[in-house]
Amino acid sequence: MKQRIYKLISKGSHGNKWNRAVDYFIMSLIILSVFSIILESMEDVSLKYGSLLYIFDVFSVLVFTLEYLLRIYISDLTHPAPTKFKSALKFIKSTEGLIDLVAILPFYLPMLIKMDVRFIRMLRLTRFLRILKLNRYNKSLHMILEVFKEKKSELAVTGFVLFLILLMASFIMYYVEGDAQPEAFPDILSAFWWAIATLTTVGYGDIYPITSLGRLISGVIALLGIGLVALPTGLISAGFINKIEKNKLANGIQCPHCGEKIDKLTASDFRYYNTHKHD
Repeated sequence: MKQRIYKLISKGSHGNKWNRAVDYFIMSLIILSVFSIILESMEDVSLKYGSLLYIFDVFSVLVFTLEYLLRIYISDLTHPAPTKFKSALKFIKSTEGLIDLVAILPFYLPMLIKMDVRFIRMLRLTRFLRILKLNRYNKSLHMILEVFKEKKSELAVTGFVLFLILLMASFIMYYVEGDAQPEAFPDILSAFWWAIATLTTVGYGDIYPITSLGRLISGVIALLGIGLVALPTGLISAGFINKIEKNKLANGIQCPHCGEKIDKLTASDFRYYNTHKHD
């Protein structure tokens, strides 16, 4: 029984049509659930179809709850541990388990704990996090998350450097422009907002320097922003390309001459194949 449930609800290339049907059903339900939250925020639609949207929300929560409980039930197969309790705990604490829990928690929490209406409303808005459940069924999303995990150290260093530059820029601009524009740069926090807008080259135009020194500093910070803000993008792109190459190496490729699948390639072999595949 447990093996059947495992094959049914695990991301499937088990060759089972029911498994694929469950995958597509859950994916469709996630997308429709997020779409219903968008419709719910529209006043006209909410007034006219609010009850239908609520019924759909209850239905989706019940399905996600059942899926969550079933995944706990088969956790000794998906997250092996010495005991069933530890396997269940291992799944609950995993990234996938936490995402599944967040998908249903906003519905049940107000029933269990008395909350302020505004907090309940904010909690209900977190239902859009259900979209994260798609990561389980989408290889591309899973690959992107893996790239972020692999590059987390480099991204953390880049983020820290950007924060230091933002902080220095906000301090400098506060002291340079504070006297000339007390309404635009009344404190360092306001200057920090200006630094973010300038360093990311967004430049809303609501706050800008008017002194000569301020304009010079602003120009330097804007130029730094072009290079520094592009660093995380470069890191993620390089990691993504590297991950694609690794997957190709792991899965093997077809020989361009005989058509047979090549299961094992070294990195140098793969580079050679990429260079000469059109020869």
